[in-house]
Amino acid sequence: MAALLRRALRPPFGRRFFSSQPFSPPPNAPRRRVVVTGLGMVTPLGCGVERTWSRLVAGQCGIRALVPSDLKMDGFDEATVMHTYEQLASKVAAIVPSGKEGGEFDEEQWLQSKDHRSIARFIAYALCSSDEALRDANWLPIEFEKKERTGVSIGGGIGSISDILDAAQMICEKRLRRLSPFFIPRILINMTSGHVSMKYGFQGPNHAAVTACATGAHSIGDATRMIQFGDADVMIAGGTESSIDALSIAGFCRSRALTTKYNFLPHASSRPFDCKRDGFVMGEGCGVMVLEELDHAKERGARIYAELRGYGMSGDAYHITQPHNEGRGAILAMTRAIEQSGLHPNEVDYVNAHATSTPLGDAVEASAIKSLFLDHATSGALALSSTKGATGHLLGAAGSVEAIFAVLAIHHGIAPPTLNLDEPDPVFNGAYMPLSASKKMQIRAALSNSFGFGGTNASLLFIQPP
Repeated sequence: MAALLRRALRPPFGRRFFSSQPFSPPPNAPRRRVVVTGLGMVTPLGCGVERTWSRLVAGQCGIRALVPSDLKMDGFDEATVMHTYEQLASKVAAIVPSGKEGGEFDEEQWLQSKDHRSIARFIAYALCSSDEALRDANWLPIEFEKKERTGVSIGGGIGSISDILDAAQMICEKRLRRLSPFFIPRILINMTSGHVSMKYGFQGPNHAAVTACATGAHSIGDATRMIQFGDADVMIAGGTESSIDALSIAGFCRSRALTTKYNFLPHASSRPFDCKRDGFVMGEGCGVMVLEELDHAKERGARIYAELRGYGMSGDAYHITQPHNEGRGAILAMTRAIEQSGLHPNEVDYVNAHATSTPLGDAVEASAIKSLFLDHATSGALALSSTKGATGHLLGAAGSVEAIFAVLAIHHGIAPPTLNLDEPDPVFNGAYMPLSASKKMQIRAALSNSFGFGGTNASLLFIQPP
């Protein structure tokens, strides 16, 4: 532990403190710098960046009570569906609102036409988010050369388990001849990137990370590397998930990962860092950002939200679901992201924590942040929150949605809150405390953490645009 901290605080961290000047390029940095020029999202708070962000900073919650129809058991009789529902210990979820009203996901547009038979819901969320992000970036090229230099990196955590459940039911009922020819394309994670690239004709890198709850962050970080090393000039990157179904919820219930104490109080069920937290809330959605090489963005006059300055990865090498008690993997990921950026830890103004509302995970991450940031954390200068109190845990989409929140925090100068923080965990002391309400402040650098089962960790560091 001591060795990790010594390494975290070695140069270049000791070079600069709270400079009022714009950040200079980091030492030994790749020649190409990467910026964010477009954002798109579908979340339990609503469809679209503006609606999601405004509800988030207003302290609103997208979690509701689970009902039997949410379990996606179309091939089963009503008695079986009800019996399954009654057996679930957790009956809350963060579900994307569907409909034709403003801020709702329009299923007819993205899911119900004949052309969309090969598209599962998690893919549809990504198509919707990508469309918003590309239009936001004003990047819809028609030139062949530009399409060749544009790639897609959108991953997912689980895929369409409801399709697998339906197929298994067909086997039991000896109806395999009726299995859809689109079954395999609907469940493959990489088909998300495939569909986005086909829709817009993008022939650059076509990539899909699958790293559990770190997927969205890894997808964005990997896409950044592809631009830095010349594989593309523009990347559409993020994570997507739609796994609110009977089998997924039952599986997480059996692993004792989900909250069970707040079935009759859904809005209070996701409570990161709070003493009464007892597990996470299943969520769904998607976050996509357009990443672009800096000079390419400048030459076409693109609006720049932020620069992606650091990408840190690590492995716990410890346990299939639990983090190491000392937070070694989390410290390594954050350290590597900050070190790559050339910043000192004291120059990070906001941390969007992974904190899912599990008793062990939240405490370990809080201790890791305190161990790395030291006096910067305890002095109250570092703002910290987990937005999962509002969105639940979006699994493979969590990292990308929360990376967008970090970018918007920089863009708007607002650190979003942690909902349901009634009694903070004793791991916090002094001025080191998660935000319980939105805070207006200058945010020059923001760190977003994502940690997944299997001990896979990713941290992304964004700074104000150059």
